[in-house]
Amino acid sequence: MSQYPSGPTRIAPVVMTQSVASSVRRESARPGVGPLPATASLDADQVIVAANPEFHLTFRRALGETCGTHIYDLFHPSAESVLPRSFATLLEERRTQFVTRALGLRGKDDGFYAEVSCVAVRGEDQSLRGFVIQVQPEEAVPGSVSVAGAPRALLSPLECRILEAMATGSSTIQMATRFFLSRQGVEYHVGRMLRKFKAPNRAALVSRAYSMGVLSPGCWPPHVAQGYVKAAS
Repeated sequence: MSQYPSGPTRIAPVVMTQSVASSVRRESARPGVGPLPATASLDADQVIVAANPEFHLTFRRALGETCGTHIYDLFHPSAESVLPRSFATLLEERRTQFVTRALGLRGKDDGFYAEVSCVAVRGEDQSLRGFVIQVQPEEAVPGSVSVAGAPRALLSPLECRILEAMATGSSTIQMATRFFLSRQGVEYHVGRMLRKFKAPNRAALVSRAYSMGVLSPGCWPPHVAQGYVKAAS
């Protein structure tokens, strides 16, 4: 699992009710109280039922637009390789909370990386009532994030494996050995991806793949999001 210097933000479990959201809104309005984390309450199907003003501001949504929205709709399609797996650990009671990193959307043409923290909320009988989620945008966003439209299949399965290996720092010789290719074969596939992503070198290629959401943020080892993989012929 990748580590981030600032460390994850932990949330104490709370009972998810409409009064919780009201309390959060009142607290954020108190004089002398600093900015609160962007926080929302979700039902058991991960649909937003209440959110504080900071949550709306983080995603640049009007107050009436957020409630009733599925939480996945606020994130780039690449997050679908991260969030469902994280929520599954809560649904299956393997964990009580998760902290991950995902690419959020502000409107239709802007994106931001954020630390996403979530806790499961259960009743006295341990039945799932819903979730409380916090989103902490990161200050540094590498480059321009492309968030327009749904992902399209860009890479063959072999190119995906090579890109993932490059993102771990593997050399040409290491990739040739691992994928049973010649050095020229590796260079051929790398060259194709450099042209597809309009990147001048391998480092820029990996950086651009993360910026576009092709490589899923928060995953280690690196993983190409499923929507960008061409079907095997």
